[in-house]
Amino acid sequence: MSGFGVFSTREGGPRIGWRVGEHVLDLSAAGLGDVFGASVLNPFFERGRQEWEGAVSRILDAVERGAEPRFPLDEVQLHLPFDVADYVDFYSSLEHATNVGRLLRPDQEPLLPNWRWLPIGYHGRAGTVVVSGTDVVRPCGQTVPLGGGEPLFGPTRKLDVELELGFVTGVGSERRKPLRTEDFADHVFGIVLLNDWSARDIQAWEYQPLGPFLGKSFQTSIAAWVTPLVLLEDARTTAPAQVPSPLPHLADGRDWGLDIELEIQLNGEVVSTGNARTLYWTMPQQLAHQTSNGASVRAGDLAGTGAISGAAPGSEGSLLELTRNGAEPFRLRDGSERSFLEDGDRVVLTARTGTLSLGEVTGRVVPAAAA
Repeated sequence: MSGFGVFSTREGGPRIGWRVGEHVLDLSAAGLGDVFGASVLNPFFERGRQEWEGAVSRILDAVERGAEPRFPLDEVQLHLPFDVADYVDFYSSLEHATNVGRLLRPDQEPLLPNWRWLPIGYHGRAGTVVVSGTDVVRPCGQTVPLGGGEPLFGPTRKLDVELELGFVTGVGSERRKPLRTEDFADHVFGIVLLNDWSARDIQAWEYQPLGPFLGKSFQTSIAAWVTPLVLLEDARTTAPAQVPSPLPHLADGRDWGLDIELEIQLNGEVVSTGNARTLYWTMPQQLAHQTSNGASVRAGDLAGTGAISGAAPGSEGSLLELTRNGAEPFRLRDGSERSFLEDGDRVVLTARTGTLSLGEVTGRVVPAAAA
């Protein structure tokens, strides 16, 4: 396990560390750079690719030499590793989009006409991105009763997870100067594991015609550790073929498929396993698309891939797909059944490639606040 995070101890406030197994190395105290004394990674992000890769090389050497001080993870507090400047979420898995389309539009083609031409996305809420381990309070909102009729306001009955990866911008861009797919590694610092908690019944009522809003914005959880791109070179693979061929500004970036194993655990039981290599739209294509109209990105911007699903049963990235929108509940070892999340449930997402872990995203469901 390797990656940058922010931690504090009883003796000192937040500063940047590097995860080494079940310990965290205090980078500033180890003499690896004053920038690591900051309480967030953003100042380091802004230094650029040469500084990022040089720092990772020095840190790996220091770890090999047994650098100290190191603190056990169970004796530190982990914090959100960077200030989230902006947050967007894509819909980049062909299997996920097809599964959802079949569930929500059973009498139509599962993919809308634009899906194969561009990475569909929406703007999320940066202020509700939280670090792994934060409880998720069951959100309230408008939903339509099961038998139909006028909408009601109350707690969601269909609280769900979305197993995603996210990429974090390190170096920003200028307005009116779109980034190309080949600019990806110069602007993106690294990758985080991400859970886009979703209230499916709220989402279903509100999303037409403008897309997700309150059914998504109540909380997004990310891992406490950001894995720099330079450590993911061995995970790179060719992404699935795209038909039809994308327009020229999205034609490249296919060499940034990622062979990363993914897993969803519910109350300690594995309920889904998949791999990020199935993603149809790659991260460089997502970055190029979101700046193609002249929009800029900033250090600390976060972009989620959307739920990552595979073609095989048991590789779905959400409970919506696993249970066919609740029509086919699954049974846990304790004998209980689940269609969607219940109060008290604990979700753990994990991601790994070879011997490298991207950490975990955990969250426990707690009852809705008073409406």
